[in-house]
Amino acid sequence: MVQAYTAVYFTVEPREPGADILLAQLAEFPFESFEETETGLHAYIPTADFDPLILNEIDILSDPAFRIEYTQETIAPVNWNEAWESHFEPIMVDGVCHIRAPFHPANESTYDIIIEPKMSFGTGHHETTHMMVQFLLELELNNKKTLDMGSGTAVLAILAAKKGAKPVMAIDNDEWCFLNAQENAERNHCTEIQVVLGDASAIGNETFEVIIANINRNILLQDMAVYCRALLPKGTLLLSGFYQEDVAAIEACCTSFGLTLQNAKNRNNWAGLQFSFNN
Repeated sequence: MVQAYTAVYFTVEPREPGADILLAQLAEFPFESFEETETGLHAYIPTADFDPLILNEIDILSDPAFRIEYTQETIAPVNWNEAWESHFEPIMVDGVCHIRAPFHPANESTYDIIIEPKMSFGTGHHETTHMMVQFLLELELNNKKTLDMGSGTAVLAILAAKKGAKPVMAIDNDEWCFLNAQENAERNHCTEIQVVLGDASAIGNETFEVIIANINRNILLQDMAVYCRALLPKGTLLLSGFYQEDVAAIEACCTSFGLTLQNAKNRNNWAGLQFSFNN
């Protein structure tokens, strides 16, 4: 099911450090993404989660040191499939991973992945997916049990499987993504991928050598304990879905569970992090 979002547009004076403080305070609530602007900040939250009274809890809005004005609007659900088909072009990541639609021709790349996202997230075009693809290309995955959490189209699960990971579990809490991931796994002949409808609780007692979580800052922080419990001692945790300014909070959370930062990527202010346990 595709959900509507509410956008809140903030004008902040002075912008620095006002916009940074505002972002940090909004991130404590169910806002899923932010866009910094020349005059302030745009914040996006699922309409089902938005209560205008949330803004009464944002301290900086009543701070006399700042002048902050805002407007809001509801953004109707978008038929991403229609929009995607009219604009989508195949992409090549690091010269070896080709991500394309069924209506694009194959090429001689090492990993040729066919994705029809319909209304799901994950074509490789977004900065976070692109960085996760790069992480996976750098890892040895042969016979490694792998989890793709918040899998969307399952593009990352599919790449992992093509690199020899098995078994692979792909979990998403959106039924549309669940069905789309099943279709894409079948389309790419990845029989080792198990697609599951659910949230982090669907992991159960399973453990993994590689966990991929390309979600958003709040969900990552909320579910980090679950990921760390499911990650085997010599395993790798790949995280993205957040901005550079969120890295400190993500790293602090991971460190509290005994993880060490091994690698970091940055693409247009989006961040990607690779962790492993201290051993």
